[in-house]
Amino acid sequence: MLMAEDRSALRRHAMVLGTYMGVFWALKFILFPVGMGSPVLMLLFVVLTCAVPFMGYRYVRLYRDGACGGAIGFGHAWWFAVQMYLYASLLAAVAHYIYFAFIDGGAIADAIATSIEQVRAADVPGMEAYLQTMDEALAQLRAMSATDMTVQRFCQNLFVCMLIAVPTALFAQRREMKSEK
Repeated sequence: MLMAEDRSALRRHAMVLGTYMGVFWALKFILFPVGMGSPVLMLLFVVLTCAVPFMGYRYVRLYRDGACGGAIGFGHAWWFAVQMYLYASLLAAVAHYIYFAFIDGGAIADAIATSIEQVRAADVPGMEAYLQTMDEALAQLRAMSATDMTVQRFCQNLFVCMLIAVPTALFAQRREMKSEK
């Protein structure tokens, strides 16, 4: 059980490091709509997305070494990572809402519709069921409000990050060294 000052330090560090990560996510998100027209930018978006667990591990280690004296248990490390990802997700959600409410104007849905039409024009055998499913998904996407899309992304981020927090905590945990007398 963490003492009150330990909980306060955990929360403070999680907020600060989560803010850094949230800014990273918001900047990385810019690559998603821009990358719909550029394979290089989409690849950069994917690479930066794959870097998130490594960044999270680095931040948990910073917390462990700075605030915990170099020792942290699995549960403590997991809880810190979850809180850090929560704050990052909240900040990214603000960026997502601003984008979907004021900037997008259906651009992502239009890009997906163009991709579907390109596949349809290629007339590949056996794609009818796939195209029908994609058309239904596109209709659902077009029916979503900016708030719906933001909440969906927020929940998705939280779920994935809670899973990512498990290996992060496993690798970041470290027992206290027993000193010899």
